[in-house]
Amino acid sequence: MSKRLNANMTRMKKLREKIGRYILRIEDHWNAISVGKQRLMTKVFFGVYVLITVIVIVNICVTTGQRSNTMSINHIDGISKKPTEKGSKHNEIVNSSTKK
Repeated sequence: MSKRLNANMTRMKKLREKIGRYILRIEDHWNAISVGKQRLMTKVFFGVYVLITVIVIVNICVTTGQRSNTMSINHIDGISKKPTEKGSKHNEIVNSSTKK
């Protein structure tokens, strides 16, 4: 059991190191870009985020504002209609809590 646990910990450490190296490489690439380009890219990413947010909010408002948009509420059949086995402790517990 402990060998398996140690193997999983080793895999997790390797994965963490791999992710850490990837983040450092991406950060180095970002820092190599000029500040002007960094600002432009940040503005573009933020603009796209705002645009997607506005589209989603408008879509929600349009779909919920339609008069044909209805919600049906039906009865939920939660109690099984199957015959119960007599003598089973599980069935005694289930049947004791149901209203008769």
